[in-house]
Amino acid sequence: MGNKINHRCAVLGRPISHSLSPVLHNAAYKSLGLTDWHYTRVEVGEEDLAHFLQTLDSSWAGLSLTMPLKRTIQPYGTPCDTWSRRLLVANTAVFDWSAETTKPNIRLYNTDVEGIEQAFEHFWRISHCEARNKSATDIGKQNGSANEHQSAKAVILGNGNTALSAMAACTEMTVPESGAIAKVTVCARHHHDNDPMKRLAESKPGLSYHQVPLLEATRHLVQADVVINTIPAHGADETAGRLEKIFTGVSPAPFHGTLLDVVYDPRPTRLMKIWLKGGGKVIGGEEMLLYQAIAQIRLMTVGAHIIGTADFEQAMRSALQEAL
Repeated sequence: MGNKINHRCAVLGRPISHSLSPVLHNAAYKSLGLTDWHYTRVEVGEEDLAHFLQTLDSSWAGLSLTMPLKRTIQPYGTPCDTWSRRLLVANTAVFDWSAETTKPNIRLYNTDVEGIEQAFEHFWRISHCEARNKSATDIGKQNGSANEHQSAKAVILGNGNTALSAMAACTEMTVPESGAIAKVTVCARHHHDNDPMKRLAESKPGLSYHQVPLLEATRHLVQADVVINTIPAHGADETAGRLEKIFTGVSPAPFHGTLLDVVYDPRPTRLMKIWLKGGGKVIGGEEMLLYQAIAQIRLMTVGAHIIGTADFEQAMRSALQEAL
């Protein structure tokens, strides 16, 4: 017989059958020796969330929240980190059953911002290590080009909840050889009059912000040091097609920036293929998924294990690659 499950976690959303979060979290539990922990997926829509929360007992430790629940969860918990408070968007709920009540205190967090930042930082760190194997001449050329950039430009495709987290990440990231991000352009089909992304950008001194229709994205993408696509599966395919027309027969390749496409199904996306073909660098959405999950596991299992005594990141990465 299997171990008794004393601690339960799950990812909620609609649709949810595609989610790879159980693969990541259960791999971490195994690596950490948390044999009485289990993580699953549950299809829950906005209208179902209140009832679902009422059905939980004290065995439940936490939830991951995906579309469309990252704002819906807000009335049921207390934002407990900087970005969940500032953005009013949370992808993580941690339950505290210590009070003598049948209902838990729910602490809300946003680990999407950290997931985006860590995905870029990991990629750039690996790229730097690979660059060290190049000839001194090549590396000298790279270092010499750094002076050509005084600041970095970012483009975000989409303006939903994940795009808002991407905007938050852009306020904190520094791009190798380019510097801090000083300009963000948001390209989306529909724009908000009361734009939370603009308000967030205005809170960062020296950061300029522009919003343009998605049809105008190509000219901004060509100039970008950082691109974050937050549009759901196939939503950026038309943009990819327009990009391909730009560099057909053109030399040298027009793209120099790093693209993070948060979509991991299909993998690679059409946008990723075109970006690579045009000379750019790409990060798959599974990297963001991995790093936001690492932060969630630290939050949900606090007290159950001293996180850091085991290398569970590699266990998660291996399980994810096998699932993909």
